[in-house]
Amino acid sequence: MNRLIKKIKQLTPLMVLLTANAISAQKGPHFLKGQDPKAANQKWELVKNMSDEFNGNKVDESKWQISGQGWIGRAPGLFQAENITVSDGSLKITTRLLPEPIVKQNKTFTHGGGYVGSRNAMKYGYYECEMKANKTFMSSTFWLINEPKELQGCDKRTTELDIQECVGQIVNTAEWMKNFDQKMNSNTHSRNIPEGCDYAKGSNKSSADVGGKVYDDYHVYGVWWKSKDEVLFFLDGKFINKVKPPADYDIEMYLRMVVETYDWNKAPEDGGMNGSKEDRTTTYNWVRSWKLVN
Repeated sequence: MNRLIKKIKQLTPLMVLLTANAISAQKGPHFLKGQDPKAANQKWELVKNMSDEFNGNKVDESKWQISGQGWIGRAPGLFQAENITVSDGSLKITTRLLPEPIVKQNKTFTHGGGYVGSRNAMKYGYYECEMKANKTFMSSTFWLINEPKELQGCDKRTTELDIQECVGQIVNTAEWMKNFDQKMNSNTHSRNIPEGCDYAKGSNKSSADVGGKVYDDYHVYGVWWKSKDEVLFFLDGKFINKVKPPADYDIEMYLRMVVETYDWNKAPEDGGMNGSKEDRTTTYNWVRSWKLVN
C-alpha cells in the first residue's frame, strides 16, 4: 500500500489525502477472499506499538531498537545502525563490505548488516510484513523470539518463530538449501531448556514457493500464532501450512527484522557485495501486528 501512495503522488492533493486516509484505516490483515481465519463474532484489532507503515524519514525508536539489544551479529556480519534507513515509505536494511575488518568480542567482522527489534512483545496474534529480499548471500528475515532473561523457572527457555528466512544468493551446495532463494522458509524452534524442565527441544518447519526469486518482488509474509500448539503460515494472503511447535508456545515474543550472515551460507570469495545499493537492500514496506477481539 505504501507503493500505491507513491504512485499517486502526481495526482491532486485531495486524491492523495483520501487514499492516505483509506490506508491508515486498515481494517485487518492482508487476506485473500475466503482466507481470513477469524470467527464470525471476532475482529482483528491493530497493535500499534508493534506496527509501522514507515512513512517518516527515520526509524521510530519508540517502537524499534536498532543496535542489536546486546546481540552484535553473527560473524562475519556486524549489526550497524547506520545501515538502517527509512525513506519513500519503507524501512531499508542495506548490506555492505566493511572498509576494514572490525574485531569485536574476539570475533572478526567483514560485512555490515542490520537489526530492527520491537520494544514491545505480545502473546498470540497475527503478524505480517510486506518485504522484498536483498540479492546477496546475507539474509532477509521476519520473525519472533522471546527474551529468556526476562523470565523465571521453566519459562527461562527460548521459543523462536521464523516467519520468513531467506537469502538472495545461495553459496551452500547442500540439497536442503536448493531453492532457498525462492521460498518462504518458516520454522518453529524450541531450545535452551532449563535443567529439570519437561519441554521438548527441536524444530518443526514449513516451506512454500513464492513464484520466483525472493528479491524479484514484494511478498506479504504472515503468521497466525493462534495458540500454544497452533501456528498457521500465510503467503500473500493465502493459507500455506499449519505447524505444531515442538514445545508450548505460550510466552510473549518480540518482532525481529534482521539482515545477517549465516555460518551455513558463507560469504563468496569475492565478498558478495558487487551489486548496486538497491540490490544489497532488504526493503520492508510495512509491518503489522494484530490481535483477535470479540
